[in-house]
Amino acid sequence: MKKRSFLNKCTRVLAAVMAAGTVFVSVPQMVNAEDEEPFDTYNYDYWEDVVYTPTPYQTDGLVNGIGLTFQGEEIGAFNNPQDLCKDELGNVYVADTGRQRVVKLDPTLTKVLMIYETFTRDGEEDGFNNPTGVCVSQENKLYIADSMNRRVVILDVETGEYLGMVDNPQSDILEAGYVFTPLKVTVDYANRVYCVAQNMFQGIMVFEADGQFTGFFGTIDVTITLWEKFWKKIASKEERNKSQLFIPTEFTGIDVDEDGFVYATNIDENGEQGVRRLNPKGEDVIKKGENSNVGGDLWINGSSDYSGPSQIADVVYRGKGIYSVLDRKRGRIFTYDHEGNLLYIFGGRGTQEGTFASPVAIETIGEDIVVLDALRNSIILFRATEYGSLINEAVALRYDGDETLAVEKWRQVLKLNENFELANVGIGKAYLTAKDNESAMHYLKLGMDKEYYSIAFKRYRNEILKSNLSGIMTGVIIIIVGFVVYSKWRAKHPKGDKKVKEKQSDF
Repeated sequence: MKKRSFLNKCTRVLAAVMAAGTVFVSVPQMVNAEDEEPFDTYNYDYWEDVVYTPTPYQTDGLVNGIGLTFQGEEIGAFNNPQDLCKDELGNVYVADTGRQRVVKLDPTLTKVLMIYETFTRDGEEDGFNNPTGVCVSQENKLYIADSMNRRVVILDVETGEYLGMVDNPQSDILEAGYVFTPLKVTVDYANRVYCVAQNMFQGIMVFEADGQFTGFFGTIDVTITLWEKFWKKIASKEERNKSQLFIPTEFTGIDVDEDGFVYATNIDENGEQGVRRLNPKGEDVIKKGENSNVGGDLWINGSSDYSGPSQIADVVYRGKGIYSVLDRKRGRIFTYDHEGNLLYIFGGRGTQEGTFASPVAIETIGEDIVVLDALRNSIILFRATEYGSLINEAVALRYDGDETLAVEKWRQVLKLNENFELANVGIGKAYLTAKDNESAMHYLKLGMDKEYYSIAFKRYRNEILKSNLSGIMTGVIIIIVGFVVYSKWRAKHPKGDKKVKEKQSDF
């Protein structure tokens, strides 16, 4: 981490204090998106100092179940909802945990399409007990983490027909008497089921399409310091029992992209990595950007900045390499591109409209972002502003390799926020691709990108040398010829040199 001045620390602490909130006590039906947002929107510059930005997303209302009907009857308010997801059509599924059901809404969040409360299994009616996770597969199967029933239930999305379940995993690698309590669930293109389970620190549990448990995925290793290793050797048994257990971190949220890469969130006490991108082997291949940080708010370990690191609760992959994570500690939403660059930050905790009391899950509907608040019993909708849309479009074009097309978007971003370093970098890289190295150097310097600036500088230097090579070579040849002529002249006039020396001696 780069060093910060005392003034910069004070600025960041002040920003946190201004954005802090208290427990939410009321539930408004709608929010006027034209009003000023009740939270700070900011980013970090190269020196990791807070830079305030235009608002990337504005509050555009909320849904709490009140006033919604299904088959002519009101469905009632949500109660302690814990998860939400969407299908390929944009329909949204809410795990309404306190009411033991899953509610299916249309993409506008104004119409209830289905309520999953009971299903028929082996000729008998069955139901849910604390459904805390939900997802829909590419084959339109609904997977519900029915936590207190210790199972994942699989239903047909359209009819609610029971299709199967995942429960009671058996394996030699599981501890004797292990109780399976699924919390979150997702499914990849091959119908493999990835499950975040309670008190399971060995990693994400993986099940095949037939429900067979195959092992763990993406285990997070915990680093033990040399002092901690030394202490464990010399400490008594009683002291070791009282000491902290060095166990891997438990995952908190999960999502999967179209290529089968799993995005998983966890609570990182160092505040450096709150999300991982796991390849099919379970290896973390996420890129961490300039600051080597994908953990939410930046902070120095041990300092008072923001009262500790973010606590990332959930993640949503948004396509084109873009993903957003949800900080339950301060109610922030952090969005990154595929290179780990932080694009924008918005949101906050509090009692005002558009803030959160207990954010637990995040999802997208098109370009819109929706956040589930368990304490407010609501889905809060955010729509992209011009600033947010331009960034999303520019990053998407850049992800597809259309650096040149992205330039115009980046220029428009700079009109709204001239301090946005990534926009300058984007333009600089486009010029680099177009072999305009001088212009690339200018923008890459503004974007504080040392790596690509060095590349542009070397190319520009070679360009200058190449364009002036003929002149340089002519000068070198003239100097060489002149030296040769002079040497020959001196060889033919040795007496003249001797006379000059004698005169100098007489003087």
